[in-house]
Amino acid sequence: MDRYRNIRTLKNTQGIEYYRGTKYPEIPLSENDIYVITVIGDRLDILANSYYGDPTLYWIISAANPSQSFSSMYLTEGSQLRIPNNISNVLAAYNALNS
Repeated sequence: MDRYRNIRTLKNTQGIEYYRGTKYPEIPLSENDIYVITVIGDRLDILANSYYGDPTLYWIISAANPSQSFSSMYLTEGSQLRIPNNISNVLAAYNALNS
């Protein structure tokens, strides 16, 4: 999924196009969510590919765990992460916020 597909572009006074700020939806807890404890070598994109079949959806895991500090794709070993299981609602909310 191209997460920038529905985001409008703007032009500055020099005519240079840029994306406006991306908005991410709040992801409510669900009894279907999956919880994992990270191990050495885990990355957001690898987890997204494992659970969603698409590494570009790493931002869903990041948005679902706002208390975590994600300074890179690599994760701190031993952290508990919530992985939303039903992403269709998340993607619909994301597209609604950014269209």
